Amino acid sequence: MDSKVMQQPLSVNAAAISVESVSHSYRPPTGKPVQALEQISLDIGQKEFVALLGPSGCGKSTLLYLIGGFLPIETGRIVVGSQPVTGPGPDRGIVFQHFALFPWKTVLGNVLYGLENTGVPRQERLERAQHYIDLVQLSGFENSYPSQLSGGMKQRAAIARTLAIAPNILLMDEPFGALDAQTRSIMQEELLSIWQKTKTTIVFVTHDVREAVYVAERVVLMSARPGRVMEIVDTRFSERGAEIMDTPEFNKISRHIWERVRDEAMLAQMGRHQ
Repeated sequence: MDSKVMQQPLSVNAAAISVESVSHSYRPPTGKPVQALEQISLDIGQKEFVALLGPSGCGKSTLLYLIGGFLPIETGRIVVGSQPVTGPGPDRGIVFQHFALFPWKTVLGNVLYGLENTGVPRQERLERAQHYIDLVQLSGFENSYPSQLSGGMKQRAAIARTLAIAPNILLMDEPFGALDAQTRSIMQEELLSIWQKTKTTIVFVTHDVREAVYVAERVVLMSARPGRVMEIVDTRFSERGAEIMDTPEFNKISRHIWERVRDEAMLAQMGRHQ
């Protein structure tokens, strides 16, 4: 499989997320505005796993937060399903890098939290929470507090809490960035397993090229600030397991992406994007 740019967007019927000519600037209290994104257009299909990748400061997380409705859309629009994004909603769940668990709640309490204001009867809440605790392989740790969990277990709990509200879209902002290499590798495999079981649409921000190629079906390469879509690389493999990371096909795609990101970062340092 050769890496390639997707020349045509997905059809409207197939798109879970449509980003249409979106630009965004940050306006600090003092100093000049900083343009983070410039004319981003991107379609993400239903049940698709897409990674956003680019140099530091390219606006990956900004785009994720715009899709989530956590930042106002200044220019262009974002449509989720058939509805323009105007703010956060239960159809989009987000997982952060630093877990964001309540330290005073147990694993079960954290997973139940998102369900408490949904109107779901208590017994159904408990059953749903237990289902997702089992799904992320935290069975037996329901009564443990975050301080008693490893980093990987905390992130599993955070993923279970988000999945429990049954979002159509899972937004993940460098969710494994704070983990050690071994735990990160395990969590990548666990996330793929969860995605294959739930088929939730996932948008995954990472700065790790090999991680992006391994977990995602497509990798969106973004330029240095202001972020633009440079290329969309198809990373679907006939088989998807840890063994693919040692194949020539995987290494060829990873090398292509790494070279593009490296070249863009170097050009930015030389002042091209100042």
